[in-house]
Amino acid sequence: MSVLDTKLLRDLRRLWAQSLAIALVVAGGVSTVVLAVGSLRSLEETRIAYYERYEFADVFALVRRAPKTLLDQIAKVPGVAAVEGRITKLALLDIPQFREPATGQFISLPETGRPTLNRLYMRIGRMPAPESVDEVVVTEGFAKTHAFTPGSHFSAILNGRKRDLVIVGIALSPEFVYALGPGDRMPDERRFAIVWMSEKALARAYDLDGAFSSVSLKLLRDASERDVRSRLDVLLDRYGGQATYGRKDQISHAYLNHGLDMLRNMSRTLPPIFLLVAAFLINLTLSRIVALEREQIGLLKALGYRNAAIVWHYIKFVVVIVAIGLVVGSAVGTWLGTYVTGLYGDFYRFPFLVFVQSPDVYVAAAALSLGAAIVGAIHALRDVMRLPPAVAMQPPAPPRFRRLVPAAFAIHNVLSQSVLMTVRNISRHPIRAMFTIAGMSLATGILIASLFLNGTMEALVDVTYFMSDRQDATLSFVERRPLNVVNQIARLPGVLAAEPYRVVPARIRNGTIERRVMISGRPVDADLSRIVDTDLNPVVLPKTGVAISNWLAQILGTKVGDFVEIDLLEGQRRTVSLPVTALVEDYFGIQGMMDSEALARLMREAPAVNSVSVSLDANQRDRFYDAIKRLPTVSGVALQRVSLASFRESLAVLVTTMANIYTGLAAVIAFGVVYNSARISLSERARELASLRVLGFTTREVLRILLLELALLTLLAQPAGWAVGYGLAWTLQKKMAGELMRAPLVVEQSTYVFASAMVIAAALFSALIVRERVNRLDLVEVLKTRD
Repeated sequence: MSVLDTKLLRDLRRLWAQSLAIALVVAGGVSTVVLAVGSLRSLEETRIAYYERYEFADVFALVRRAPKTLLDQIAKVPGVAAVEGRITKLALLDIPQFREPATGQFISLPETGRPTLNRLYMRIGRMPAPESVDEVVVTEGFAKTHAFTPGSHFSAILNGRKRDLVIVGIALSPEFVYALGPGDRMPDERRFAIVWMSEKALARAYDLDGAFSSVSLKLLRDASERDVRSRLDVLLDRYGGQATYGRKDQISHAYLNHGLDMLRNMSRTLPPIFLLVAAFLINLTLSRIVALEREQIGLLKALGYRNAAIVWHYIKFVVVIVAIGLVVGSAVGTWLGTYVTGLYGDFYRFPFLVFVQSPDVYVAAAALSLGAAIVGAIHALRDVMRLPPAVAMQPPAPPRFRRLVPAAFAIHNVLSQSVLMTVRNISRHPIRAMFTIAGMSLATGILIASLFLNGTMEALVDVTYFMSDRQDATLSFVERRPLNVVNQIARLPGVLAAEPYRVVPARIRNGTIERRVMISGRPVDADLSRIVDTDLNPVVLPKTGVAISNWLAQILGTKVGDFVEIDLLEGQRRTVSLPVTALVEDYFGIQGMMDSEALARLMREAPAVNSVSVSLDANQRDRFYDAIKRLPTVSGVALQRVSLASFRESLAVLVTTMANIYTGLAAVIAFGVVYNSARISLSERARELASLRVLGFTTREVLRILLLELALLTLLAQPAGWAVGYGLAWTLQKKMAGELMRAPLVVEQSTYVFASAMVIAAALFSALIVRERVNRLDLVEVLKTRD
């Protein structure tokens, strides 16, 4: 082993605590990259594999009733690779030992029992027998929540008749990785199930022998989806077909895509910030450590070592520290990535997971961290290398004394000696102080960026569930009903108030930009399902025009007063032009809203409803549930308090779990920043502090001078850290917003307090360690030059 390698080992042993702290900073930055990118790529690969293996369709459409002979014409449309017609119907479920009404999406299975498209992944059991009238396959989540196994029974109201059904299989489908019930904002596997049944049994129940009500298409690789959908619309129009839609607008895929987009945007925002902060801190810390080796470098040059050999020695020192951080960070990031992938896999109900460990992710993280560290070391060595050995071996000349203020305003008259020494030391090293403050402010900022999501989720809940949608339940009907159905619902047991709700599918367009939306009609005096504007004030819908979501207005590039084209996809299927009369705030989805009477005139129909919102007497909920289960026209019931609980248990938990992971990694980086600043300050001022001890200062007085500087710099860094944190939170909020869900930017005061408290706690912990080092300071050893 060479002399320089021996010195390297001794330096690592002497500086083991600081080296470990730097390695932890590197590990925190690397972990965020491996975690975010690794989990995102894994979920994307899982989705691709699942869709391909189980033939997820590309185009979907609903019809009232179409003959099976039409499928042959659809199959001949240019670009169509495969077509499958089926029966799909919503029905209420009656589950043993479960009081709340549940909803089932019933889907027919072909006579062979094996669908051509949207094939089932069977977890357990078998397909229903073709001739069976009561055998069904249900989704895994629904079966788990009710402890159902093959052989379990439940009932369903199919076309007004109650049928007892037996479960023979439990499965998953690529069509329903995110199964959302009617009226629900979040999946509720206790109250919504996908139920597959033999085609003959379902056709008999709904009088659809030889017909289908839903069609799915698989397209050829080079096919034009727009052209295929246009031709399909023409073929289905005479059979009561609703407008076709592609995979992009299919509910399950759209929500899955949105979830992956959120994860992708987090991976593009937080990890680079974490890694860049870590790189900056490595550069800063190692530059100061190398600068402390000035006298040793001079001695090495005097002994005949060339500049290249000395530079290589310090680069190896940097490489060892960064390598430790890379190993730890890669291991932790891989473990966290696997954990997060599993969380998303359970949330989206994937049957299997493909975890991808991409070498390029590890290489990129290593290159950035190592490059920053090496640049920092070379930058510090550059000036020292230019010095002759005799000059380099001497301590650097003390800074020249300058007055901060005129003598008439001398601050020594108002400040204590220790405070004065601290202020002078900071003022004489402004660049060093500035970089220390910058490092601590960045540590505070990334903590705020990790913590703000909790407050944002609570603000979203408050606006959505307490200011806007204040109903207790929403009843959906099999088909639209006349307006007098509201009075019938109002007479049900436990109902305190009832409001109608009419929804019409449409395409809204401004120039070449268009979106498929739902236009809802609501009464002027609506109080249960309220509309709020962008300032969160209640909105009264005008008698003319359409109100649209603020997010939809941004997509279309419209404002209040502009006209938009609307293709009505129900009824007479005509195109109208309407002015935008208001912008409303809606954090879920994009939609248009109109006065219910104005919508009826637009549709050229008598006032009608698709659903009814109700307020309930909490003491009569069970009676209300029993009454609902006896109504054949009701296809689904959304319960607001259950939806809120599902939101908190599922999506909110997923988001806050990610936030907590990033907060933990940010806390590690923050500790590394503060601890390194304290230890390096001690190393830089060791000679000065020892001199003060020799001059008669007590240990407590010396410690006060050192820690007062740390405390002052830490406090000065907090306002800048708050500004940095708010900026990062704003960036994240913009990046994570999408058409299906977004959240307001809310950074609570407690977030600032908690982030600063964590940095201050790291400073206090570092101060305790520094105190022990000062107490054990060897005055003779420090004051003499090291060999």
